[in-house]
Amino acid sequence: MCGKRGIIILQKLKQIAKQLKSNLIVLYLSYRDPRVNWYAKWFTLCVVAYAFSPIDFIPDFIPVLGYVDDLIIVPLGIVLALKMIPSDVIEENKIKAQKIQGKPKNWFTATLFILVWVLLAFWIASYVYNKFS
Repeated sequence: MCGKRGIIILQKLKQIAKQLKSNLIVLYLSYRDPRVNWYAKWFTLCVVAYAFSPIDFIPDFIPVLGYVDDLIIVPLGIVLALKMIPSDVIEENKIKAQKIQGKPKNWFTATLFILVWVLLAFWIASYVYNKFS
């Protein structure tokens, strides 16, 4: 009985996360808006880049913990980013987002995000090498 209830709760959480993720296009458009503060732009950029990235902090194959980023980290980032951006910018970009099909392509952001991951991997590898050699 508890297992079935847990599955229902997980499905509801996934549905809420999916609704929040629909705001990613709105956030993408908002971070490019000049009316948004610099700190909100940077935070929003990080949230959007992480959400669109195929790389997760916690891989999905790890039982239970693998869904933490999809169910908690990304939706929490989306909610916080939406609160940082002025409501008139959000409303304007919701209208624009309805006209956009698919994910936006921003090669600069993709390159920046990949560079961060490569640097992080290099740092970890050098730390491990120095620690154990």
